[in-house]
Amino acid sequence: MANTDVTADDMPDEAAADSPEGEEGEGGKRRLSKKMMIIAAVGGLLLLGGGGTGAAFFFGWIGNSETAEEVALEAALEVAAQPVFYFDMPEITVNLSNAEQRAQYLRMTVALEISDPEISTVLEPNLPRITDVFQTYLRELRVSDLEGSAGLFRLKHELQRRINLAIFPAEVDAVLFREIIVQ
Repeated sequence: MANTDVTADDMPDEAAADSPEGEEGEGGKRRLSKKMMIIAAVGGLLLLGGGGTGAAFFFGWIGNSETAEEVALEAALEVAAQPVFYFDMPEITVNLSNAEQRAQYLRMTVALEISDPEISTVLEPNLPRITDVFQTYLRELRVSDLEGSAGLFRLKHELQRRINLAIFPAEVDAVLFREIIVQ
């Protein structure tokens, strides 16, 4: 029996050029003309250029005449222009948690930074509650918890968090150490 199936490889070159596969590339994919490829490339470049320019304006890389230093200076001046008030807490002395036989004490004096003088009217009647919160927390600390600037930083933030919970909805802006001694 004779093989009647004819493939493009079996055809003469002229017949292969006339077949529909001649317009398509290998694997049946259609090839784009050079004109279409140039149009697609130019369109892609325009799209990328427009997106890049938009992002540069959005992030302030272009079109903004102020430098970063000027912006930071203006922000610092705005913060400095706001009035700040301080509320002095009484001195607190507590013994620290210690596994050794020798007792160790913490003595500290704190000032509370507030942005509104009306908050001091909230702090005054709640002073026993704030002192209790301070002492309860401080008695559980060890000397190792207070070592270094990182330990004092954590202590300041923890005390501020506890004060703000005690006087909610009023809020203290910062806790400032006037004196802190570990004996």
